[in-house]
Amino acid sequence: MVDMALAIWRWALKRTETRWCQYRGLYNSSHGLNETEVKQKLSQFSGGSVNLYKGENGIAELCINNPSRMNACSGSMMLDLEERISDLENWNEGKGLIMYGADNTFCSGGDLTTIKGISNPKDGLMMCMFMQKTLTRLQRLPLISVALVQGKAIGGGSELCTVCDFRLMTEGSEIRFVHKHMGLVPGWGGASRLIQLVGSRQALKLLSGALRIPPEYALSIGLADDILSSTGDRALEEARAWIMPYTKGPAEITRAIKELVVSGREHLFEDALRREKNIFGTVWGGPANLQALSKGAKHK
Repeated sequence: MVDMALAIWRWALKRTETRWCQYRGLYNSSHGLNETEVKQKLSQFSGGSVNLYKGENGIAELCINNPSRMNACSGSMMLDLEERISDLENWNEGKGLIMYGADNTFCSGGDLTTIKGISNPKDGLMMCMFMQKTLTRLQRLPLISVALVQGKAIGGGSELCTVCDFRLMTEGSEIRFVHKHMGLVPGWGGASRLIQLVGSRQALKLLSGALRIPPEYALSIGLADDILSSTGDRALEEARAWIMPYTKGPAEITRAIKELVVSGREHLFEDALRREKNIFGTVWGGPANLQALSKGAKHK
């Protein structure tokens, strides 16, 4: 049994190395991505943070922390997120990850100050490629991941929660792809991931209708995996208990299992991400998007 476990672990390591090579090749300068330039641009828009705690039990917690703006992601937070993922990639003892938002709300997407500051097509596309790469790295971590959705997960926040393996929602919370109201389509990979999770028919309803998705509806279509009875800090405790059966046992086995699943689900996924980026580029900075920005239409 020990020899078999070691063999699985060595195989998973090889798969990890292969996948890391693949995501690093998702976009490069030939696609118009200049990482130095986009990081410098995003760093100009400060506010909030992304905080990481790694537990001795192998479960990490990632907190989206910008409560004064409903945990909207500023440019500096996008950079924080990439750094925290780099940290997790090098955490060999890890088995699981819980992602949540500060002050009992998940995330309201991109901070409007940041979005307005990069509203031209070039900057928008580079931000799109940067975030797709970052979130794909998060999705491919050899950790079983759970998004704890309290309050609202809207816009880019709805895309963020699709990155995790599981989604837990509390009573009164909602997920909503409001991109339509911003004159946009998802650009962080959320549309491609949503189709994987709920199928193309349901995804079309949710995206074209910008529908509010409460916990019961999310559970019925397979977007949510459970509805928690607790709220506030107790919801985080409940999420910690929920993930335990899936992360029990040696880290190398849990990580190998996650790698198996990643390998099986991502056939041609990078092609879908690139198509999403191309479509996103046709509307970012366009008349409908700029008009929506001027009206602050996200929360309608």
